Amino acid sequence: MSEQATKYFPVSWDELHRNAKALAWRLVERGPWQGIIAVTRGGLVPAAIVARELEVRLIDTICIVTYQHTVKGEPQIIKPVSGDGTGMLIIDDLVDTGHTAKVVREVLPKAHFATIYAKPAGRPMVDTFITEVSQDTWIHFPWDLEQQFAQPIAKVKDRS
Repeated sequence: MSEQATKYFPVSWDELHRNAKALAWRLVERGPWQGIIAVTRGGLVPAAIVARELEVRLIDTICIVTYQHTVKGEPQIIKPVSGDGTGMLIIDDLVDTGHTAKVVREVLPKAHFATIYAKPAGRPMVDTFITEVSQDTWIHFPWDLEQQFAQPIAKVKDRS
């Protein structure tokens, strides 16, 4: 999580699907792609949607641990990929500080890096993205949420 996260942005399954499809629209003319490399775990769902839309059958993963719940640590590759990324499309859900993206770029310098969301600190690390959000926003992805009551924004702001 960004150190100063004060805003929370919940993303629904429908919104994520629309944004991943919009990402595919931006990427279709840049192909053809030999394959997709999903950055786990956040990039798995968007990568599946983009792969379907671009008719890419080869999907691999680069597995990186950065967050333990909301505590950020140094990125650690726990499952690498081979090659330099030539002809490959890297998909992740979000670029935040750019620390994870930097590690991926070092391993796959010739790949095209695409995310759905980008924060200002990490935005220079990706080639294509759909939506920019402020650095102080924490995005709640649908796989991390359950339906429950949410306080009105004014009440949350009063507690600050």
